[in-house]
Amino acid sequence: MSDPSITSPTAQVSMAGDHPTPEDLVLYAMQLLPADQFSEIDRHAAQCPHCREELGRVLGDLAALAITAEPALPTVVARDRLLAQVARERKVVTAPASKSVAPSETPPASMPAPRPLADFGRGKGSTLVPEPDVISRGRPNFGWAGWAVAASLAVVSAFLYHDHRTVQENLALQTGEMQRLNARAAESHQLLDALTDPQAVRVILAPKAPPRGPVAGVTYTPSKGTLVFLASNLDPLQTYKTYELWVFPANGKPAIPAGTFHPDEHGNASVIMPILPKGVAAKAFGVTIEDAGGSDKPTMPIIMAGA
Repeated sequence: MSDPSITSPTAQVSMAGDHPTPEDLVLYAMQLLPADQFSEIDRHAAQCPHCREELGRVLGDLAALAITAEPALPTVVARDRLLAQVARERKVVTAPASKSVAPSETPPASMPAPRPLADFGRGKGSTLVPEPDVISRGRPNFGWAGWAVAASLAVVSAFLYHDHRTVQENLALQTGEMQRLNARAAESHQLLDALTDPQAVRVILAPKAPPRGPVAGVTYTPSKGTLVFLASNLDPLQTYKTYELWVFPANGKPAIPAGTFHPDEHGNASVIMPILPKGVAAKAFGVTIEDAGGSDKPTMPIIMAGA
């Protein structure tokens, strides 16, 4: 009975899944396969890293075995398989003695030159090194890809760095503007507190022996519609009455109410930044006494006026 492990001339390479079986890889490493099967595994190994790694291990094991193993006769199965492989090899017709081939001559092109076992895995330990024709045929060189990726990353990093610097500069400018506005707002609050504090002392400078009576002053900016009114020596009013300030436009239109107020126990009062329309030029200012809550037009008489 013949051994099933012996490969027949017409047998195909056994595949374990998508890869040759370990037995076929061993025969491939020992160059004991037919030319068609050898070429099939050769093409597969050129594209399969797994099989190349397995071939590297097989070649390493064979090399170690050749160095350390004791000489021994081959087994019957191995001998029969080797003889069957030799019988399948193409017979080489020797030339006549008178036309012997010199050692330096090149063998005929029809005879495939066997590859030495030492060519596999040389310089890589147990890792199979692909032959030059395999590299040129199935594995293009992408060495430039790393430089292209590095250049792209450098350009992106430069743009990100520029954007980061721009954001930081804008943030610094906005922070400085906010600090300036906060400082001006704090000064404005201090000014308003000083003008409207009921405990503040208000002194009016005038010629000696001025007439006793209410005195007031107005600071008005028509373009912004801002107004500050300060008064002193005002007479107290009943609880159902109030003082009201008026702005008389220069164009002759009806008077504009500018706010109501009550004097404190010292006769001092103020109207700070009432809501007024912008761009109204004033001809005069006046104060009237109105019912509590104020009025939409002045009630005569006008007790205080200024132009």
